[in-house]
Amino acid sequence: MPKTWTAFTKLTAKDPAEALGEAMEDLEPAPSGIGVFEFEDDSGLWEVGGYFTEAPNEVELALLAAAYGAVPFVVSEVPDTDWVDKVRRELTPVEAGRFFVYGSHDADKVPEGAEPLLIEAAMAFGTGHHGTTLGCLRALDRLATGGMVGRRVADIGCGTAVLAMAAARIWPDPVIASDIDEVAVEVAEVNVRANALEGRVACVEATGFDHPEIAARAPFDLVFANILKQPLIDLAPAMAANLQPDGTAILSGLLTRQADEVLDAYARNGINLVHKEVIGDWVTLTLRKLA
Repeated sequence: MPKTWTAFTKLTAKDPAEALGEAMEDLEPAPSGIGVFEFEDDSGLWEVGGYFTEAPNEVELALLAAAYGAVPFVVSEVPDTDWVDKVRRELTPVEAGRFFVYGSHDADKVPEGAEPLLIEAAMAFGTGHHGTTLGCLRALDRLATGGMVGRRVADIGCGTAVLAMAAARIWPDPVIASDIDEVAVEVAEVNVRANALEGRVACVEATGFDHPEIAARAPFDLVFANILKQPLIDLAPAMAANLQPDGTAILSGLLTRQADEVLDAYARNGINLVHKEVIGDWVTLTLRKLA
């Protein structure tokens, strides 16, 4: 397998982090990919990283770090590993209530009577192993067990579309799934086809609810939003506008200590907590809009 190198650094603000990410595009050798991410620990720190197929020029990286006020880059050579095969070996199927999330290598393990959801190991986020996805699936199972039948369901920030597909498995009406990332939408569409749910789950590229097809289906009686704290807070007014009275929102992507801030934002928009589930460091919130 070809060798790969990584180079990561940290900064204390968004603007210089994004500027550093752009400046890395001019490095020689050029990185094959660049990422700029905010840490999820409320520290206010940002991470900037690059992936290289040739050993990066560490002198240039040191100069860039100094120029943008970043800590020195940490450069590492990534071991030759077949990551898909590694994930396939280590990710076992997940049971969440009636739902059974599995890879094709575990197709023979689907229990009779379970609602199967096929997500390949290469798509590690959204396989159900993460506490946020697992919490959302459990919340859906709990609502359905309580008698809810979702007629208009949306999955905002859908990733693999596992939540949209779960709703489509148990309820008769079509579900719409959206993501801000074009690649995520393509992955979602692949998963929909793999689960024989064409025509049952529509996948669109959108920021929040901002898409004509989403607007045409609103108001919703159930919305999933498994994203991150700040996008969830920003989404609160639009959530209120797109949920029908007594409609339900299942929110996750949150560390437990972030829950109160999100709940405050939604309460200000007339959407209040009805159930909270903590899985490890992560929390899933089920909320309902006032009638």
